[in-house]
Amino acid sequence: MRAIEITRPGGPDVLDLTTRPDPAPERGDVLVDVFAAGVNRPDLMQRQGKYPPPSGVTDIPGLEIAGRIAAIGPGGPADARSASGRPWQVGDAVTALVAGGGYAERCVVPAVQCLPVPQGLSLIEAAAIPETYYTVWTNVFERGRLRAGEWLLVHGGASGIGTTAVQLAAARGARVIATAGTPERCAAVERLGAVRAVNYRTEDFVVAVREVTAGRGVDVVLDMVGGDYTPRNVECMAVEGRLVQIAVMGGARAEVPLFPIMQKRLTLTGSTLRARTPAEKGAIAAALEREVWPLLSEGRVRPVVDTVFPLEQAAAAHARLESGAVIGKLVLRVRA
Repeated sequence: MRAIEITRPGGPDVLDLTTRPDPAPERGDVLVDVFAAGVNRPDLMQRQGKYPPPSGVTDIPGLEIAGRIAAIGPGGPADARSASGRPWQVGDAVTALVAGGGYAERCVVPAVQCLPVPQGLSLIEAAAIPETYYTVWTNVFERGRLRAGEWLLVHGGASGIGTTAVQLAAARGARVIATAGTPERCAAVERLGAVRAVNYRTEDFVVAVREVTAGRGVDVVLDMVGGDYTPRNVECMAVEGRLVQIAVMGGARAEVPLFPIMQKRLTLTGSTLRARTPAEKGAIAAALEREVWPLLSEGRVRPVVDTVFPLEQAAAAHARLESGAVIGKLVLRVRA
């Protein structure tokens, strides 16, 4: 099969098109003929040597795919079921979260991490779903416990994670404030359902939150920045607020003001996704199929695809993601 490999840690130019042996599914796995694969920031970090794959996982990058099941592991459909109990069959169109191996023509996936392609979506669009929707669901709605009528602050609102969080929160009845870095990206975020987009280059999001919520503050903050954003996040949170950390692009260390946390009874939490077990990821998949897939099938939320690149242009896709100009997701078309 054709695949993209990381020849050495470095810039986008270290991504090379190569050939690898087809992987073989084990019991409980399916083998997917990959049509498209999403491109995500963890892929950039892996390429730079900062985010190695978990033990036993292929070195081929790529954390999400869409395609059709080509083979089922030993035990057959009885041992290869979706998280909701559906036995997968050869030929089924699926989208899946993977721990690695997405930038290739074939990929092995634990069956419980596969989901049916939502009605009305192409395989290109489906490839842009798993990483962001898994992340947003488990962090905003499970860990953050966001409910209808509450306020959510999303940092990086025009990113893949951000566009997903804004849409899902608005569709489920929450009110959203989001930060973005240009007027164009702010406008895109508001079109997706944010009550207010804050240009973080020209505005103070703490002041904006105070104004928009009439001094109340937000109930949940979804943050991928960290660093000096942390005390500012705490400042703009409401009583019983929840800060959910999913990345530390602005720094892994922060000075945290303890008195406001105590006075407002705040919760600071966070998570990572890649190293979780198939059973844990399957539990998230089951919740997504139950709670989110109807919204996707009805068109109430939709993955935002910025640009599609052929597999052999993976380096160009990485360079575009690093440029900061992307709104939504980038996708690699693996098969014509």
